[in-house]
Amino acid sequence: MTKASKLLRIYTDESAFFGDQRVFEFISELARQQKLAGVTVLEAVLGFGRSAHLHRKHALENDRAVVIEIIDEEQRLRDFAAQLTEIPDIGLITLEAVEILGGKSAAEPPDVQS
Repeated sequence: MTKASKLLRIYTDESAFFGDQRVFEFISELARQQKLAGVTVLEAVLGFGRSAHLHRKHALENDRAVVIEIIDEEQRLRDFAAQLTEIPDIGLITLEAVEILGGKSAAEPPDVQS
């Protein structure tokens, strides 16, 4: 059994904050509260975007590029992405087709306790 879904990717960096919370933590928690199907935060060894500033681990601070991946139905992801316009230090946001072939995540998710 296969299931067509979409993958939302949000690029930011470790040092980006929204209020007193890191951007990647804020977005991940928001996705969890809205019961999106799944979120993974990936930390890059090295990365740069439009500014050409190299994001990487430094001796005294971390400034690595971070990619937030969220899987769900297309419309839910589009609605979610529309809520992120006020969050600073978000780079590129992409939406891609994915096909879920199986695994535990293919089953109905359990209820999440807040």
